[in-house]
Parts: sequence; C-alpha cells; structure tokens
Amino acid sequence: MAPTKDQKQGSGFFSSFASTISSLGSAMSRSVTGLLGYEGLEVINPEGGTDDAEVEAHKGRWRQEDRDSYWKMMQNYIGSDVTSMVTLPVLIFEPMTMLQKMAELMEYSHLLELADECEDPHMRLVYTAAWFISIYPAIQRTWKPFNPILGETYEMVNHCGISFIAEQVSHHPPMSAAHAENEHFAYDITSKVKTKFLGNSVDIYPVGRTRLTLKKSGVVFDLVPPPSKANNIIFGRTWVDSPGDMILTNLTTGEKVVLYFQPCGWFGAGRYEVDGYVYDAEEEPKFLMTGKCNEFMSYQPCDSEGEPTPGSELKEVWRAADAPQNDKFQYTHFAHKLNSFETAPKKLLPSDSRLRSDRLALEQGDLSKAGVEKTRLEERQRAEKRTRETKNDVFKPKWFDLTDEVATTPWSDLEVYRYNGKYGQYRADVESSDNVGEIEASSIEFDPWQYHDNVPTPQT
Repeated sequence: MAPTKDQKQGSGFFSSFASTISSLGSAMSRSVTGLLGYEGLEVINPEGGTDDAEVEAHKGRWRQEDRDSYWKMMQNYIGSDVTSMVTLPVLIFEPMTMLQKMAELMEYSHLLELADECEDPHMRLVYTAAWFISIYPAIQRTWKPFNPILGETYEMVNHCGISFIAEQVSHHPPMSAAHAENEHFAYDITSKVKTKFLGNSVDIYPVGRTRLTLKKSGVVFDLVPPPSKANNIIFGRTWVDSPGDMILTNLTTGEKVVLYFQPCGWFGAGRYEVDGYVYDAEEEPKFLMTGKCNEFMSYQPCDSEGEPTPGSELKEVWRAADAPQNDKFQYTHFAHKLNSFETAPKKLLPSDSRLRSDRLALEQGDLSKAGVEKTRLEERQRAEKRTRETKNDVFKPKWFDLTDEVATTPWSDLEVYRYNGKYGQYRADVESSDNVGEIEASSIEFDPWQYHDNVPTPQT
C-alpha cells in the first residue's frame, strides 16, 4: 500500500551504505576460521547451497594470527556505530574509493534520458525507479573501497555527457557530497550512514538526502532506500539483505513509487526480489513493477486494485549488463572504466581518488606498499586535524557548501551540503585553455591537503 502523507522524507545513496556493509562483512567473514571452534561447520548459503566455513574463510588473504587479533578487537564494538571508528587492514580492500563507488550509479543513466523525454508522468517514475535500482549489482561486491581523505575528490566524464564531481566534505562523521549533470538531469546527494554492529551482523541505516531533477519537465525526485543488514559476518558466506520499502517521491506532483524488497528466506527464497507500484498523486496504482534488483526490472499497467490491465504485457525496463568472468574484485566493465583514466577529464584535480598511492599500490598487487601508504595518508589526515584545531580553522569543501538546511530522514536528521557551481566554471576554464596536455598519472601527486607543511612520519 502507499505510504501515508506524513511519511518522513529523506534519502541516501545505495553505494555508501552498501560499502559499509561490505567492509565489515568482508573483513569478518575472512577472519574467523577457528576462532570459536567452527572448523568444518556446515552453514546455509542464501544462494541455496551449503559452504564449509573453513573453506569460505580461506578464500580471503588473511593469516590465522591476523584473524585472531582482528576478531578480538571487533568484540569491543558490539552494539556500536562502527562507521568511522574501525581501522581496517588493507588486505580486504578493493582498489577503489567510496567516491568512485558513488559514481557507479551513473552506469545506466540512459534511463534518465528516457525519463526526461517521457510525456507520461507515471512512466517517468518507472524509468527513474529502475535507475535507482540499477546500483544493486555493484552492491554485491565483498571487497571494501577505501575511505576518502577529507578534501579528496573524484571526477568523471566521457559517459553519456555527464559531468560528475564528488568530494569528501566531513571526516567525523564521514560524509560525502556529489553532483552529476548532463542535458537531461541534475543529481545531488549528501551521503552518510549509521551502523550498528551486532557481533554476527551489522545493521545499516542510509542517512542521506538525494535530489534528482529532470530538466525538460523540471520535476524533482526524492529517494528513501530501505535499511540493510549484513549477515553471517562471524562464519560462513557473508550476504546482504535489504528488506523493506524503497520510496521514490515526485516532490513536484506528489506521485510516487513504493517498491518492497523481499527479505531473504530459507535457502535463499525471495532474495533480490522486488515488487511494488507506481502511484498517482491520489495514491491510486498506475503501474506495477517487479523483478530482481541484481538482474532486471519490469513493469505493466494495472487497474485501481493493482491487478494487471487486461491485454497488457509485462515489459522489461532495465537489465544488468554482462560482467567480466572471474574478475578478481568482481568489478563490472563500468567499474573498471571508473577506476581508469578513460573517464578522467583533462587536468585532473590533484585530489582525485585515482591518484592515491595506496589505491595504486593495491591495484598493482603490492599489498605491503598499499598498507604502508594507507597508514601514511591516514597519519597525515590526523596531523591536519591537529593543526586545524590549533589554528581554530574550520575545513571548508571546495565544490560544496554547508547549508542551513537540515533534512529529516527515518533514522536521524542530516545537515545538507549543496553544490556551489564552482566546479563547472573551473572545468569550463580548463577546457578552454590551450595549455592542457595529456594526463600523466605518474607526474601528479595526490594532494587533498589543507596544509602542506604537515608531513608526519608513519607510526610503526
């Protein structure tokens, strides 16, 4: 049924809370062989089969002593929000940052072109809802992206005419802001998550505010995704469930989509299944939508009772693209593009995620160097915080401004950052310059720093 008129409106970004799920779930599932006497234990796999806990844990890159010490540490956080208090070892990371992962929502942005050109307001919602669903294949990855350094950025071009900029605007609590735009839409988000570590699972609450504007009609959409839970993070195969409603509201007209994510049952029953309706402003159903969030979504006209209209057909609106086989990090083809300079603009910002030394080392397979560089960057970030406090400075993002607006979400209130338009002008100036050469990653040093005299020695 449709939500009530006073349904709290908020939004989030699927990639953000999904990555938090993956970070803890991946770390724990790779760390617990033998910790509690579970060698050889047979556990239920939500895909429908069974897995040996010891074999499953050994799929990671952990040594036994690493697993033991990590689990002892994590016991101290049961019942806590572990969003930013846990430092994770580099061996459970993927060579991508959270800002890059935020950009993965742009893969199927052709759906927003269809929505923008569509004259039927209810079909417009079908296309838009399918676009928000399309991030779910990326959520299944179990490697953790790097947490962005305060002031870090990520730029994306060369895809559907989109200009995408994301920036880490807060370190404690960790918050990111992003803006994406082309001739058909403008997308803005302030992203934050809350977590609750329960020992064998992690609850994830997507505190965030999303605004999507379609330019032809001028309508504005708001998204509220369901909360999620990472299961089996002590032993067996870690898997993610997101039972509950996803609510997409047209703030201009009052029309909305309510899609229910089925909870995963025994032997994987119902996993990934999504069903719901597109409602008009009077909360009468107009289209039904159904599918699997990791594979496809379909739609069909329906009557006022929600039954398919006689003579109508169920039509597919979105299907996930084929992914590379046996990819080391389960990347999609689009994820590989995001992680390369193929989607980078001319004169890349020195604060861009692609330039991080720890990310580059991990991409090259040098775990030792990646760990050293990760520690070095984190130590410098702490040094900057101390300097900032000494100087009574306040960090100010370059491309986003903190507003007086406070968004209300089902989980907590959220301060909102707004794109200030300066990046668009910067990029236009760069593109018009005659002095822009080809990108040479080796010649650009990663530099998100506010102070350039803070170069601490990494702690050992």
